[in-house]
Amino acid sequence: MKPYPVYKHSGVDWLGEVPEGWEVVRLKFVVERNDGGIWGDDPTEENNTIVLRSTEQTEDGEWCIEDPAFRNIQSDDAVRYCLEEGDILITKSSGSARHIGKATLVDETIAALNACYSNFMQRIRTGESYLPKLAWYLFNNPLARRQFDLMSSSSTGLANLTAGMIGQIVIPLPPLPEQRAIAGFLDREVGKIDALVAESRRLVALLAEKRQATISHAVTRGLNPAAPLRPSGIDWLGDIPEGWEVVQLKRYAKLQGGYAFSSALFNPDGVPVVRMTNLDRGELDFSSLICVPECAVNERVALREGDLIWGMSGSVGETGSLGNYARVREKDLPCQLNQRVGRFLAQPDRLDLSFLELIIQTRYFYEQILLWVTGTAQYNISSEQVESCSIAVPPISEQAEIVAEVRLVLARFDALTAEANSAIALLLERRAALISAAVTGKIDVRGEAPAEAAAGGG
Repeated sequence: MKPYPVYKHSGVDWLGEVPEGWEVVRLKFVVERNDGGIWGDDPTEENNTIVLRSTEQTEDGEWCIEDPAFRNIQSDDAVRYCLEEGDILITKSSGSARHIGKATLVDETIAALNACYSNFMQRIRTGESYLPKLAWYLFNNPLARRQFDLMSSSSTGLANLTAGMIGQIVIPLPPLPEQRAIAGFLDREVGKIDALVAESRRLVALLAEKRQATISHAVTRGLNPAAPLRPSGIDWLGDIPEGWEVVQLKRYAKLQGGYAFSSALFNPDGVPVVRMTNLDRGELDFSSLICVPECAVNERVALREGDLIWGMSGSVGETGSLGNYARVREKDLPCQLNQRVGRFLAQPDRLDLSFLELIIQTRYFYEQILLWVTGTAQYNISSEQVESCSIAVPPISEQAEIVAEVRLVLARFDALTAEANSAIALLLERRAALISAAVTGKIDVRGEAPAEAAAGGG
């Protein structure tokens, strides 16, 4: 696309040049409201108000409201903090750089909820000179997100933004007619990219379902579709092939817990300690690494190549840390096993660890785990509880055959998933670059989209 005919220096080195006729201002000069939220009291039997939370904002600035929080808000506060169409909510407190500064736009549907917003969020209501939809595009672009990240202060592991910090970010400000043209152009072009991203994500989800179904069928029915079946004795498991048995895991394997190393020993150098954060669905990820000195090494929890380790605490679900797992590779050694991470010790003539690795990925195994977990925000399970789970076990020779065949199938699924994820990453890069070019005036989109196409106009 063509650039603007004339540019001038913005006065901000990292921003560079902007089109002639544009201003470069701090956000505080173009907003009417910049105020924090409210949480209120526990709900009563009636007259409760929905309070939107930062956890209901996605990283890319969309809403995901599945279980709204109802709170008891005093009537005057319910009016004061009530969201209006065109308001923008910014996450101002988070433990993750991916979430600090994420912004969502209040559209007609959200405004109809008559909702308030939590105290972990900041409301921005733009003035007449700044289109809310354009502000939303900019806030979710690295142009603003990097400023939020740099300005945020940290306390007790949380990054925090104040109203003053948010008001200080620098923004390019085109004339209002150009703002409408830019927002309209981005609505159309970003919409096309988002549709392609959604299609690719559906493919990834479908491949994940097929992967799960392949594993589940293999470890409960085997490879031979014509194999005679017999009742397993467990309703939810159904029939299993003849020659298989259903046992509690503890009959053929134990889950050995790690060691509670003193945090005073932790330092950047020495022997790595495997913690919950290092488990990554089959692999060990040492991007977040702590070590203990060699004099503190405990041979009982020294990991070996091929070990299967499993997370015993944390959040639950497909991406949760409880139930996350890894196989130890030669490149990972030496390393030690920390508390709340367990190592499966199986009888090699009865249970192949690679077959067990497939079992622990199934829903039928995980649903048993969920029956045992204790806790609320931090879930926990003991070795004994894990060992009490029921599993279907074929003869050891058949286990090896199943593992070999399933690995071939999963390799194809994983290759397709990697290809789809690569396509998503490229699309998101293009999305960010297109928004950045449009909102900074590197491309001239006047005439590319009718001004009235812009949603959320001022």
